[in-house]
Amino acid sequence: MSIRKTAFVPGEYYHIYNRGNSKQKIFLSKKDYERFIALLYGTNTNERFNFFDLRKGGGIFSKEIEKKLVSIGTYCLMPNHFHLLITPLSEEGLSKFMQKLSTAYSMYFNETHKRTGGLFEGKFKSQHISSDRQLKYNFSYIHLNPVKLIDSKWKENGIKNLETTFEYLCSYPYSSFLDYLGNKRKEEIILKLDDFPKYFPSKNSFKEEIIEWLNYR
Repeated sequence: MSIRKTAFVPGEYYHIYNRGNSKQKIFLSKKDYERFIALLYGTNTNERFNFFDLRKGGGIFSKEIEKKLVSIGTYCLMPNHFHLLITPLSEEGLSKFMQKLSTAYSMYFNETHKRTGGLFEGKFKSQHISSDRQLKYNFSYIHLNPVKLIDSKWKENGIKNLETTFEYLCSYPYSSFLDYLGNKRKEEIILKLDDFPKYFPSKNSFKEEIIEWLNYR
């Protein structure tokens, strides 16, 4: 897989996303989700890494990662796609990270599910975030993606039951949503929030922001 040539500027912010070929699912089991999340941490290094070591899945969180390529602000995994909010720490950091992440997960997925060929729909997609308002919105937009799994038309029709919807988000383990609510998880070390604006000084301020968007019509 060749490294994407797009220039990503250190200190600026990017919404990164990709989905499966022909919109196919890229996560078929809990183990798949957990492996991708482990890789978000394990492949975020400028050092060489051992693919066999990453077979340990969640065990990778016990390793200290040095010389990181990017800082991750949020992430969310959906059945056939994923979203990341990233700022690169070097000129080629983001491209290298995505190359390592995509390659490592594709190798795992193809081996596990006895398949061959490309897993993703081409190279990853990126959106440069050029304003403070847009950046703050992405923290909510990315974390609200799982709502589509229980109500695909919620943005058009509004939320039917706010309490049930928020509880669902709190029960969804495959995003950084729970980390923003202050739940202590091993996955928390994936995030490096010091490199992002402090929009949410407390878990209550984050919760209020999410509820405001859920109520938006």
